[in-house]
Amino acid sequence: MLYRLSATWARVELWCAAALAVCVTLLILLNVVTRTAGNALFWVDELAIYAMVWMTFLGASAALHHRNSVSITILVDVVPSKARAIIQKAVDIVVFIFAVAMLWFCWRWFLPLDIARAGFDAMEFQGNTFNFIYAEPTSTLGLPKFLFWLVMWLFALGATLHSTMHLLTRPGRGSPA
Repeated sequence: MLYRLSATWARVELWCAAALAVCVTLLILLNVVTRTAGNALFWVDELAIYAMVWMTFLGASAALHHRNSVSITILVDVVPSKARAIIQKAVDIVVFIFAVAMLWFCWRWFLPLDIARAGFDAMEFQGNTFNFIYAEPTSTLGLPKFLFWLVMWLFALGATLHSTMHLLTRPGRGSPA
């Protein structure tokens, strides 16, 4: 069950990352055309950057599911299979701790209960917490930056799901123990 949920989540992440890669390409092409025509659209640069950031975080989370993250395997390649399994579980534990820490940092950064207590009023929230996350606009788009920072929540949730699945999976198998 957990493996299927993780696999489905990873498929959605990869599909979204691919769609965002297409968006980045189209935005950069639009930027080239408008600059060549002497009528640059400055918001295109910013939107392309945010799309690339979202693509990167979603792809990184999916890579955790597929165990395709960049890694140095010089040690793992030369040790016996039992030692390899222990090292893999140790890595799974470290990734899980990192993912849970990311969830905690997102909670501390966005303070969802505090913004709800303030009736989703950004001014009251700022006055109570001295946290200006919900009031800061993007440079050229004019949208609240927190909308683009929501990818941190998606990454943290995905990384937690994938790392939990790996913790509950026997090494060398694709399904839970």
